[in-house]
Amino acid sequence: MPTAQHQVVKPQKLVNAAVGMLEQELLIPNLFTKQGVDQFKGAENDTISMKVEGILPFHDYAWRNDRSNPIVFDEYAERTLAVTFGGNVYSAVKLTDEQNDFDIDNWSKLLRPQSKAIARGLQRRAVNMLTSQAYNVTIGNAGQALRGALIEARRVLNAFHAPKEGRYLLVGTEFESALLSDEKLNLAQNVGDSEAETALRTASIGQRFGFNIVVDQTIPADAAYAFSSSGFIFLSGAPSVPQSVPYGATTSFESIALRWVRDYDPLYMQDRSVVNTYAGFRSVPDVLVGWDKVNEKEIVSTQEHFVRGIKLTLDGASNYPAAASELAVITGVSDAKVWTPTGMKAETDPANA
Repeated sequence: MPTAQHQVVKPQKLVNAAVGMLEQELLIPNLFTKQGVDQFKGAENDTISMKVEGILPFHDYAWRNDRSNPIVFDEYAERTLAVTFGGNVYSAVKLTDEQNDFDIDNWSKLLRPQSKAIARGLQRRAVNMLTSQAYNVTIGNAGQALRGALIEARRVLNAFHAPKEGRYLLVGTEFESALLSDEKLNLAQNVGDSEAETALRTASIGQRFGFNIVVDQTIPADAAYAFSSSGFIFLSGAPSVPQSVPYGATTSFESIALRWVRDYDPLYMQDRSVVNTYAGFRSVPDVLVGWDKVNEKEIVSTQEHFVRGIKLTLDGASNYPAAASELAVITGVSDAKVWTPTGMKAETDPANA
């Protein structure tokens, strides 16, 4: 007499495989700095204040002066960066007895499309964060001189003191086509390199001027975003498994956490599979340090500015900070000297109007 066959379900093994698949499917969230969410537990309104080291200017005391004036004392204060965690991205599926017995021979087949669904949800949240950010610089008409536009993007980020590590140029599909068609950049040779099949590797088209260039189909096709990975934070955490659930597990991989729970509904004779993750996104502003040429002293900004990323567009006008603004005074990046496809132009130049 033949023996009945039963699926042996190992929740921890399956959820480990699922989070690995999820990490491979992610693109934009993998470009951000990733953090866990344990520090949020018990925080009021799901918000924590991250301490950021304070910044102090230096001073010079004249050598062998007459000591008629005292040295200058500054007040030191650490600033806080409020980070709010919120969002529960999930995929839930019902599986009938018939499907379980005749259609789905193992649960990993079901977890793969569920992981892909969560990846799309996280991707959409990351896109919203990236595209809705208020950028202090937009480089327009980049399509007319792409090499020059990329060099200008590097110049601006350097002037903004944006970290050089982990710099990305995330481009839309039309922007990608323009880059690959530009003989001066010679990027076409990079397409098709044999790499492991992950979303990030297959989307990478090369490196130029300190940027890892990556294409994405979900951002505006004619736009590009040059940024340091530390400019945006992606928070991820796995909900706990309820004690009432017979099968369930949590895990994390590359700072991405996931939970899978499975139970049975006898009223409808069907299994229920739920995969989810807590998620949150935010940008990182900075306090800046610059040099006051008029008074010959170092100055610290009184406001926070987002300087770890800028935007580029194939067409349209450029947008730079007003010359009299604090950001322009400290960094030297202003609308008094704006990049154009033919070179830098002063704002009073009719060609830049």
